[in-house]
Amino acid sequence: MAKSKQIYVCNECGAEYSQWFGLCKECNEFGTISEEPIKVSSGGGYSRGGWQSNTRSHPKASGEAQPRVSLKFSEISNDVQERFPSGYGEFDRVLGGGVVPGSLVLIGGDPGIGKSTLLLQVANKLSYNLPRILYVSAEESGQQVKLRASRLDVAEIDLEVEEATKNGSPKKNGKSPPKKENNLYVMPETDLEEILRELESLKPQVAVIDSIQTLHFAALTSSPGSVAQVRECTSALMQVGKRENITLLIVGHVTKEGAIAGPRVLEHLVDTVLYFEGDRYASHRLLRSVKNRFGATHEIGIFEMAERGLVEVDNPSELFLGNRDEASPGTAIVVACEGTRPIVVEIQALVSPTSYTSPRRSTTGIDYNRLQQILAVLEKRVGVPLSKLDAYVASVGGLGVGEPAADLGVAISIVASFRDRVVDPRTVLIGEVGLGGQVRLVSQMELRLKEAAKLGFKKAIVPKGQSLPDDIGLEIIYISKVIDAIIAAIPSERSADFPVISGEE
Repeated sequence: MAKSKQIYVCNECGAEYSQWFGLCKECNEFGTISEEPIKVSSGGGYSRGGWQSNTRSHPKASGEAQPRVSLKFSEISNDVQERFPSGYGEFDRVLGGGVVPGSLVLIGGDPGIGKSTLLLQVANKLSYNLPRILYVSAEESGQQVKLRASRLDVAEIDLEVEEATKNGSPKKNGKSPPKKENNLYVMPETDLEEILRELESLKPQVAVIDSIQTLHFAALTSSPGSVAQVRECTSALMQVGKRENITLLIVGHVTKEGAIAGPRVLEHLVDTVLYFEGDRYASHRLLRSVKNRFGATHEIGIFEMAERGLVEVDNPSELFLGNRDEASPGTAIVVACEGTRPIVVEIQALVSPTSYTSPRRSTTGIDYNRLQQILAVLEKRVGVPLSKLDAYVASVGGLGVGEPAADLGVAISIVASFRDRVVDPRTVLIGEVGLGGQVRLVSQMELRLKEAAKLGFKKAIVPKGQSLPDDIGLEIIYISKVIDAIIAAIPSERSADFPVISGEE
């Protein structure tokens, strides 16, 4: 008969201990370690739940070595599973070109950012093209889901046909046009076993689990949302999904630091990890991939929160560009690449005398440590006295621009604010700033410049040594140092109120 044993697991990082501690030694969090019962099988192996079988030793086979189930590459089929569209091009872009049958997709984001809204809209779109779509609502009742669906125009009929009927379109044979039903099934349930039975019975092509932290496996005594519950529920869903070829879209809660709650093994189990980001006071939302076994990582999809839910943004570069007709000092335009998508972003900087002993540095959308490094380079290598000045740098729209290709634009915007000059709003700046004051090459330069030319820019300041075709459609200015970029980008007119930068002609 199996005996019970107790272990202690950290609810933040999943670290296991033989006794209780107030402080987790792995993540340094207080009060996150809780008791978790496990069973000791007769063979000596440990089992936390009924969905994971124990490993048992097998006797060695005699005779010549032969493979049992392993295959060579030549024996594996070359057939590629075709993706199917979700109905939203931005969502398909982040997934790598569409939804992969039988994949597990984990979507995390802050509360109220729109995760449930996005997945309900995606499930509704898919339900008109696929036989069966299941939406498991573990946080809301069926009535709550229906109210939200009504607000988002997710109804049981084809919306275009309904709108035509409301507008008094001609009827055929005196009857209204036929109403097309979708194939979306809603299941308000938190019991894991009931959900698994429904998946095996209904066999949907896509199932949405909202959310994994609220599911409960009765074989475990821990509460929903604990490390053990999240791990076992995800493992069980993965086994059924892979066996029945069901695509699972799983919603995950996030911690106060912004990471997906639960053990790190949760992100290792799934095929794709997406983060839904955005400022709740702004209208746009970013869907970013940080892991994707079927496509490129760091792809982003951009949506806008409207009255009827989330709407795709066709031209994201216009969203992150300011008004180019009214240029102001301290602004510069950069072209950032998120995955394979180039996005033109306006960088704004403000430099002013400090009122404190230590000057303030503040960033929005720009890495703070990167800003500190650029300020040090400007003071040491260029001669701009910034050690006694406050510096504020932000990207328009709050887009997180973390790649080094935006360094040159940040540096030029800071110097332009310091000199109170206006950089030509039809010029883009691309390059990485080194500690020696040099400007380094960046990847995907041709892709960035074509995006800038498409939006009507006329000039580009890029690092020297980049081989580019002649038909880019931009005037290319090659520079090797930051001081060269300052001379090329900032007008030569000087004001008596501002000092001359060392090295400027």
